[in-house]
Amino acid sequence: MKNRLSIDIVIVNWNSGDQLRNCLKSLSRFVGTLSVRVVVVDNASTDGSADPLPHVSDRPVTLIRNEMNVGFGRACNQGAMASEGDLILFLNPDAEVFDGTLERVADEMLASENGRIGILGVQLMNPDGKVERSCSRAPTLGRLAAQAIGLTKLPGLRGTGMKMLDWDHQSSRDVEQVIGAFFVVRRSVFDALDGFDERFFVYFEEVDLSYRARLAGWRVRYLAEARAFHAGGGTSGQIKARRLYYSLRSRLLYGFKHFPAGRAWLLVGVTLFVEPLSRSVFCLARGDVGGVANTMGGYRLLLGSLPSILRGEGRGKA
Repeated sequence: MKNRLSIDIVIVNWNSGDQLRNCLKSLSRFVGTLSVRVVVVDNASTDGSADPLPHVSDRPVTLIRNEMNVGFGRACNQGAMASEGDLILFLNPDAEVFDGTLERVADEMLASENGRIGILGVQLMNPDGKVERSCSRAPTLGRLAAQAIGLTKLPGLRGTGMKMLDWDHQSSRDVEQVIGAFFVVRRSVFDALDGFDERFFVYFEEVDLSYRARLAGWRVRYLAEARAFHAGGGTSGQIKARRLYYSLRSRLLYGFKHFPAGRAWLLVGVTLFVEPLSRSVFCLARGDVGGVANTMGGYRLLLGSLPSILRGEGRGKA
């Protein structure tokens, strides 16, 4: 019997600047006695962030270069295929591990009573040193509609969305989904589920995988005894209109994949006819005229791709 499970770490990079290098430095410092392989999949970065990459614990980092940005889900699948560890840690470049993080994760997944844990997340610390509310409930029409309408931005109603804001994240427990910034999956589970659905260019790919894992009888676990740093925002903040487009697109794809047809179409109605107005109102209320422009830009992109979304097309495409 193995004393400890091996972990392969997959990092998808897109113009992450110094964040990627800091992430790799933290891995090199705190890899401990684990058998670790690091794979970086670069989605056609133009900022030189992947040139060159430092070793991790005296081992070279495997670098996969894509000639174009193929999306987060597809790049994760590429990284997983290039690795062979018992566990796969999908780690954001804006995250860093601490001393003992990886060992604690490996021990938790190896424990005999945890054999049905398929996906694991850890306690994430934000730049202010506070615990991030990183776990969420599975999407439902009501929760997604509450977010679209803007109820989650109102005092007293912030907990109506997916985020588990009513829980302080100070204790370990089973949850419905953990954030993709630090996302550990058993390789056997990942392979059995055929990895991430590449129709989700970015956003909702880990939500979808968590849902499918739970349907297959696997547990999703949040481990408060292991910690990591997460800057948040990441490189997606560089392109706000397109970030909104990908978020809306992935939401609709998820709805048509997992909701009954009637609820999926209701989600389309709320997304197209209510949310643009609510987003614009909230932007104007805080004097963010640029936010209104970004909202309109995101929706222009969404309308252009709506036919393919409704047909369920777009595997591996923007």
